[in-house]
Order: sequence, then structure tokens, then C-alpha cells
Amino acid sequence: MGATTGTAPGAVVTGAGSGIGRAIAHRLAAEGWRVVVNDIDAGRAHAVAREIDGVGVPGDCATRDGIGALLDAATDALGRIDVYVANAGVAIGRGLETSDADWESAFEVNVLAHVRAAQKLVPAWLADGKGGRFVVTASAAGLLTMLGNAPYSVTKHGAVAFAEWLSATYRDQGIVVQALCPQGVRTPMIRDVGAVKPLLDNDSTLEPEDVAEVLWQAFADDRFLVLPHPEVATYYTARATSPDQWLGAMNGLQVKLGIPRLGAGPA
Repeated sequence: MGATTGTAPGAVVTGAGSGIGRAIAHRLAAEGWRVVVNDIDAGRAHAVAREIDGVGVPGDCATRDGIGALLDAATDALGRIDVYVANAGVAIGRGLETSDADWESAFEVNVLAHVRAAQKLVPAWLADGKGGRFVVTASAAGLLTMLGNAPYSVTKHGAVAFAEWLSATYRDQGIVVQALCPQGVRTPMIRDVGAVKPLLDNDSTLEPEDVAEVLWQAFADDRFLVLPHPEVATYYTARATSPDQWLGAMNGLQVKLGIPRLGAGPA
């Protein structure tokens, strides 16, 4: 994957106004990269851009119009987008009681935002023959599951599935696709996971900067699955090897932790 001749690589990071996205933007800028910072919160996008001497392009990166505006502005600023980090995500809804509107929002941000970005980026990367790198910030929930939040679990699985398809289809043409799948990270999102938090606390909770560093290291070997929590690989293997045993154990945790679900009683 090549950068624009004679210049530092150019990257776009969505959802970069805070948390993991902000940390990734900072890490790339520390390496001399030119970074476009996107966030739906304009104040945060511009604040992070000032911190790293980058370019703030606020807006909704999930809609087709929003993606188009972001990529046009980023191309104007960078000349070429070498890396796209599709980091923006939402954790809305809960279980079977989740509204259609929340399901639709989860799919828009956690899945279709990636699809819409790739639809524009990949043809451009193929046309100039320089390739590109497409990073999907999914979650360990996309490899395992997320008790207590069906839309998050389902859409993060969808994000991983799309990344897998993209890699299987285009890797021979210089398109590097990576799925970043952290578990517990100290961001505002982890404070809202409710009864499932003790489950995440069983393993280490990382700082966003730790996740950004693992991703940066993964740029060197182009590995598809980027796992800041190594134990996730063990869980993923157990799930694939014995799904019934895995699901039984997860159901046991559902009951033990009293995670709310539709029906009689809190568990």
C-alpha cells in the first residue's frame, strides 16, 4: 500500500472526537501522518484536529451523503486517502424490546457506514493501483457476543463479516483490510454497559492509547484480526470449537449476573 509520492501517508479516522478514535488519530499523527479527524460532534472533531495539527471534518459518517462529503473534504485536504479507519460506532438498544428505530440506527452506523465508505474508496484505490488500508473498529462482541445488547452484538458481527468479505475479495489487489476487536476499553461506552460490566472486568481494561498502539503495530504485518486483548483469541477458538458449550456458559453468565432481559424477572 503506497502513500502519495513525496508526502506522508494520509488517513481518515471517524468517531475520532474521543476514545479509541482520538487515540488512533494521535498515534498516526505522532508518526508524522496527515490525519483528517471526523466526528458527529463538530466541537470535538475540531478540538482533536487542533491537538494533532490535523484537519477537522465533522459530520455524520453513516449516511451516504455524509460519507460523500467526508471523503470529498478528506481528498481535498490530503490529496489521497491512504488509510481509512472506520471507527465510529454506537451501542444503543438492549434486548428483544429494542425499537425498530434503534435497530436501524445501529445498522446504519455499525455496518452500513463501512459499506458506504468502501463503495467509494475501493474503486479509487484500484484505479490508481496504489492500494489502500481499510480498518474496521468492530469489537470482541463481533467475534463473541454481547450479553444484554442484541443490536450491538448483531451489528458488530456484521462489521466483522463485511471486513472478512472485503479482505477475501480484494486482498490480491493491494487492499489491506483489518478488523480491530477490543474488549474492555476505558471509554464513555464502557460506563453504559450496565450489568455486563463485571464480565468485562474479569479481563484487563485497556486505555484507548493501548488499543491505538496495538493497531499501529498491526500495520507492520497487515494481520486481519487485531486483538488488543489476547485472551479474546482463546474465547473465539472455544466458541468455534464447541458452540453449544460456549453458549451454555454464556447463558450461565446471563443468569448469574442478572442481566436484564424481556420476560419475568430481571434475569
